[in-house]
This record gives sequence, C-alpha cells and structure tokens, in this order.
Amino acid sequence: MYKKTPLESWILGKITGNPGDPAGLTRSMIEEYQIRKLKETLALATEKSPFYQRRLGRGAVEKVRSFKDFQQLPFTTTGDLSRNPLQMLCVSQDSINRVVTLNSSGTTGQPKRVFFTAGDQELTRDFFHHGMSTLVEPGDRVLILLPGALPGSVGDLLADGLRRMQVVPVPHGLVQNPETVLEIMAKERVDSLVGIPTQVLALAYHERAEQEKDKICLKNVLLSTDHVPAVLAKHLQEAWGCRVFNHYGMTEMGLGGGVECEALAGYHLREADLLFEVVDPESGEVLPEGEEGEVVFTTLTRQGMPLIRYRTGDLARFIPEPCPCGTVLMRLSPVKDRVKGRIPLTGGGFLSMSLLDEALFAVKGVTNFKASLCTDNNRDRLEITVQVAGKVPGNITALIEQALFSIPVIINNIRKGKLILAPIGVEPLKELWPPQKRVIRDQRDKK
Repeated sequence: MYKKTPLESWILGKITGNPGDPAGLTRSMIEEYQIRKLKETLALATEKSPFYQRRLGRGAVEKVRSFKDFQQLPFTTTGDLSRNPLQMLCVSQDSINRVVTLNSSGTTGQPKRVFFTAGDQELTRDFFHHGMSTLVEPGDRVLILLPGALPGSVGDLLADGLRRMQVVPVPHGLVQNPETVLEIMAKERVDSLVGIPTQVLALAYHERAEQEKDKICLKNVLLSTDHVPAVLAKHLQEAWGCRVFNHYGMTEMGLGGGVECEALAGYHLREADLLFEVVDPESGEVLPEGEEGEVVFTTLTRQGMPLIRYRTGDLARFIPEPCPCGTVLMRLSPVKDRVKGRIPLTGGGFLSMSLLDEALFAVKGVTNFKASLCTDNNRDRLEITVQVAGKVPGNITALIEQALFSIPVIINNIRKGKLILAPIGVEPLKELWPPQKRVIRDQRDKK
C-alpha cells in the first residue's frame, strides 16, 4: 500500500485553510477553486498587463463561466514571451525580485525573460517543501546538484524548502567532477540527492574509491530538468538500491509543476497554483483524458507575470485511471518528447530523443550522447557520439550499433536505403558535457 501523495493535504489547505479537514479533498472542490482563481488571474492580467489587455480584451473575465469558456481563449506562446516580456508584467519592475533569462532553442535566438516577485518565489519554496516530503523526512541529508549560487535560483529555493521540514540541504551545483561529488556524498553522509538525469547517471557509473563504497548509502533520488528514460532510472536503482522519483517543471511554471508519489506512476500536479490542459498540437483543441498532446498551463496564483494558456511544447497525457496511492489529484504521464522533437525521416516515420534514450542508455556505461541528422547522397545520415564512464566493454561501439538497430524506424529506413549510420563516436568521461537541451540536431540540407 502506497502512502498518499502529500500534495493532496497541501492543496486542501490552500483551498480551505485546513489541511487536516476530515471531509477531505474532492475534484469538485478543486474545480470550483480553479474557476475562481482563473477569474482572479484574468482580472489581474487584463487590468495590469498591456499584452493581455490587447490579447484578451477587458471583458474576458465576464465571458469565462466554465472551463469550456476558458478553453476558447487564445494561447500564450514562447514567442509572445520572447517579444513582450515587459508588456506581460502585472507589477512595477521595482516589485520584481528575480528575472530568469532563458536562451531560445529556435532560429531567432531571442531569449525569454521570466519575472518573479518575492511572493511568486515563496509559492515555489512552498511547493518544494511539500513536494519533497514525498521522498525525504526530517533528519535526512539531501545533496542538491542544481544551480544554487544566486538567491532565488532553483537550488537556493529548494534548499529553503528542505530546511522548512528539518531536512539538511547540501548545496553543490552542477556536477563537473564526479569523483569530487562522490567524496562529498561520503563525507556529508548524504542519503538523498536531486539532480539532472545524465549527471546523476555519470555519478552512478564512476569508479568509486574502495573506502567510499560503504560510506555512500542513498535512499532516494529525484531527477529533474529533463526526460527520464525508464532504463536510466533502472540503472540508478541497481547501482544504489534507491528509489528514483521524477519531477516535472520548467522556469515558466515557477520551476515546479508536479512530482511522482511512492507509486512512481506519473506526476501529481500542483493544482492549486497551476491549471493544466492537454491539447492537440495542430488544432489546439482540448483532448479527452488519456490522449497524448501538448501540455498547456495557466498560472492561478502568480502576481508578477501570470501566464494564460501557455504552450509548453511538451508531449504527455492525463492518466485517467486512479493512482495506486489513492489521491484525487490528477496525474500526468512522464513527458518523453517535445512537439518539435519528433523528426521525420526521409524513408518515413519519426525519430525522437525518447527512442534513442531507451535504446542507448540500455548500454551499460553510456552516460550521455549527442545525435544529429545530415544529408548524404539523398539519404539521411545519423551521427551519434556517446560519452561513456566506468568499466566499459571493449565492444562498446558494436553494442551501440546493435542498440540503434533495435529501433524499428531506424532499421526500416536503413532497409529502404534511406538512412545510413555514421561511424559511432565514443568519448571517455573525463569531464561531463555542459547541461543543455538534449535534442536531435536536424542539419539536413542546411548550408
């Protein structure tokens, strides 16, 4: 029997003021609260934000009486955020406590800027506090392998949230030298950690000094900022004998969106602060529960820069079946791909990072890889470079090729003569590659 996600009592408290209310939380309570908060957000945005005044008009609040009405409102896109950051503010710039600049992966190179008030950042601390109670308890020691040097950065907010539950944070930042991090884990008696999937995998594969092996005893790992392949989580479970949790969030959401419970069966969502939808990426129509589409969210409690129907570009689905933990909260399936991350191949079908992830990370020792497509005599040419660590078998190149051939869309295109594989590049892990968006670089016919 799994313990119910602590997000349920937290959300009950945010809605009723009484997290221990014996009547408990219901879907109707959540939906009534969300409609009320939607109207407050629309009122704030159309009164204070020049962008939303133009986009929605001042009569938007009166038009929204139900979720169906709300779903008729236009989307907010990453392009809107890049072009109009100051126009989207609902407070003076003096009231902004932190600005995060996100470099665009698009062709324009125009960055996105996301603004947060002190109150907005407090919402994130509160979510981290209660979300982390899913996996840690008072007295635990948590290594934070995320950026945390600046006040209000993700690592700093997470450390604050952990202290509120009498958990000891051990801030470190991104992994650069696995050996150094393993020494810290042993010295600080770390029993849980939070980090980026490929970086944590590199730690698990790194050859540990004999004296460190008995000193490192992890109970829990929380992975964030990127897709978590099932096979990667399995490697971590085997290496450390720990539970591996998955977190979903992005800066635009206020860093936190949802986290798995003990059942490890999908993200439970931050429904008191965010309203989620899943829409058809082409038509924009809201999809029925269970159908995969693009994740869209609306902030319900943010004051500095509220976002209304913001398109994330992530693909997922709502899971209609009840969670084994027994919560009434909605579940979102793990995000595996991006809308623009499914690359059409010349011979038909689509290649995506999730397909490559499950195949390549299954090869023991692979900690990361880069993938690109180019054109070679009217054929697609797939180029793969892997970074490897630990005891790597001598036939690693053959094993990687075998893994690639296990992907149906690749082998089908090869058989049609429409795809060739470039020689596999293998790099030993001397220094981790800098964290960046892991995407297939499509360079076909580009000069």
